[in-house]
Amino acid sequence: MKATWLIGGAALALTSTLVLAQDAPEDLLPPGFNDPAPAPAPRPSQAPAPSGTSAPRPAATVAGEIVQPLPSGQQQAETAGAAFEFERLPTASELEKMSTDELDELLGLKAKFDIPPAARRSMDAAGVISNAEGGLPRGSLANQPAALVRAVLRGTKAPMVSRWGHILMRRALASRLEAPSGMDPVEFAALRVRALNALGEHAVARALVQDIDTANYSPGLANAAVDAYIGTADIVGACPAVRLVKTDRDDAEWKMLAGICNAFAGEETRAQNDLRRLQSRGEGAVIDVLLAQRFSGAAGTGRKAVTIEWDDVEDMTAWRFALANALGEEVPESLARDLPESLLRSAALTPALSPLQRVAAADVAAQSGLYSSAAMVDLYSQIFALGSAQGDAAVRASRLREAYVGTDPAARLAAIRDVWNGADGYGYGRMVLTAYAAARLPAQDDFADDAGELIASMLAAGLDRDALRWADTVDDGSLGWALLALAAPDRQAKVTDGELDTFTDADESSRQRKSRFLLAGLAGLDRVDQGEVTEYSNRLSFSLGGETRWTRAIDRAAEVNNPALVAFLAGLGMQGDSWDRMTARHLFHIVSALRRVGMEAEARMIAAEAVARA
Repeated sequence: MKATWLIGGAALALTSTLVLAQDAPEDLLPPGFNDPAPAPAPRPSQAPAPSGTSAPRPAATVAGEIVQPLPSGQQQAETAGAAFEFERLPTASELEKMSTDELDELLGLKAKFDIPPAARRSMDAAGVISNAEGGLPRGSLANQPAALVRAVLRGTKAPMVSRWGHILMRRALASRLEAPSGMDPVEFAALRVRALNALGEHAVARALVQDIDTANYSPGLANAAVDAYIGTADIVGACPAVRLVKTDRDDAEWKMLAGICNAFAGEETRAQNDLRRLQSRGEGAVIDVLLAQRFSGAAGTGRKAVTIEWDDVEDMTAWRFALANALGEEVPESLARDLPESLLRSAALTPALSPLQRVAAADVAAQSGLYSSAAMVDLYSQIFALGSAQGDAAVRASRLREAYVGTDPAARLAAIRDVWNGADGYGYGRMVLTAYAAARLPAQDDFADDAGELIASMLAAGLDRDALRWADTVDDGSLGWALLALAAPDRQAKVTDGELDTFTDADESSRQRKSRFLLAGLAGLDRVDQGEVTEYSNRLSFSLGGETRWTRAIDRAAEVNNPALVAFLAGLGMQGDSWDRMTARHLFHIVSALRRVGMEAEARMIAAEAVARA
């Protein structure tokens, strides 16, 4: 990067009075971000010095044999147990009451590592996908100020309004990245894991924490890791963090986890006694303790039966949902049909649930970006293959098959429309489901009235080349024309005022939001002249001008060509539960910044999605 960061301000709060007048999101960042002094990301030839734990030395090779390196003196000291001192000797009665863990802690025998020294991994760049695998460049944030990156990641605590924004943010958070200058790599990992959990990407968050040795966990990373394991119903997976990391947590959920982990460590009697004490003291809801007792009992002889009763349970929590799924315990219909979106996202990705159980959450997962079009089709294919399945999902699976393999194009289109019906606010998720079926339809004049929605369906899966086949079929100024004007790759011709006139005159969306988003997207992609931008923004009573700390930050990140920071800032600006929370100004800056850092494909898809869903 050639430029030097010159970003000022206290926090990336969206505080402009003009933004507030456009129903902008509330302040998304915590206080405490004071005048960072960012620097450009390093050039490829100037990689920053590695930080964190150094990678283990490779094994030596002697005459074709691999010789395991001997642990150093420091490593031997680490594994031999720490020396201990007593301020006072505990009494015999105190020793009798101590648990095994407490005795190990007292005597300095508690393990700190769960892998041998030669297998320990470096913290220089933690992540799931490398640059060669589609991730962002490793050193993208290495020279960026810790305060800026910390503020952005802390402020990311809600799902995205945009499916494509979610996909972009997931990719950025999962990339194998070096920590920003002045930030502990463990803190950087914890911030990313928390952000992934907030997006509902618990499986990706779990993969990220599994890329880090448990011995390197901080209390914050341990808590985030536990949330990821609970979100994936992988209860035992959390045990290394629970047993090896010292935290200040003493809540009922942590104690139940400790009991379960003790049982799976071979201390079944102790675990059951601890869980019974929790129940007798009233710590934690009865249903939670019963589920924990049932789960811990699976580690031993299993002779003690635990009856799970849901009669007095009025709501479903992440803990209950995870344990019930891990145990194969059926959740009552009264609770299952009212699951919050956060648990629906978990349900969609929980392999312990049957296809018929997961399909209720599929629309949410597809619309939010958790499910791909292929994953949706696979799910409904399993339902269709059951044969005996009944209900709306089975009918939809049958109609979906007709939409894909029917011989008559008109019948296929009718089947696609049947699949779209009855989505109850998640219609875009159904468009993800039918994306490839829509791409198989011929672009003929008979289907022109449905072209806009068919193109929106194709673009939901990124099928821009297939969508372009309809360019000669759609009318200028129609929805289909607008989506292609945004999504077409390598478009050279500028959009004219006549085409914009036709679209805005026919726009019946609330406050003509589609027209606003169209103009913002075209301006961000540089596909409309400035004269038209000024004319139609005045006509639609909004402005793409004006600055906030967030707009200055994302524009500056684009100016120094930092795609990782642009992606994080874009995700920060797209948080919300509906497109009503997105402003045209935010969309313009997001699309423009992504285009300028080489992410034009993501910019085009986000802009087209905004118009389709406004």
